[in-house]
Amino acid sequence: MMYGYGPGMGWMILMTIVWIVLIGAVVWAALRVARTLERGDRGRDTAEDILARRFAKGEIDAAAYDEARERLERGSRTR
Repeated sequence: MMYGYGPGMGWMILMTIVWIVLIGAVVWAALRVARTLERGDRGRDTAEDILARRFAKGEIDAAAYDEARERLERGSRTR
């Protein structure tokens, strides 16, 4: 007697590996979707977001921030 280790055992091992890979892919996809939703609907920062972040970090001063915001507003009005 072979106790289940016959010719069909190879298929059972293969199917186990396939299921593990499939479950791993579903978990990976769910994590990707969760991270995307966490960032918000846009997914990318707008020019205003980048400008505000640079001002908050101190990379640019108030005068440069105001000038850049005015330029962005003028540019969006002409479109």
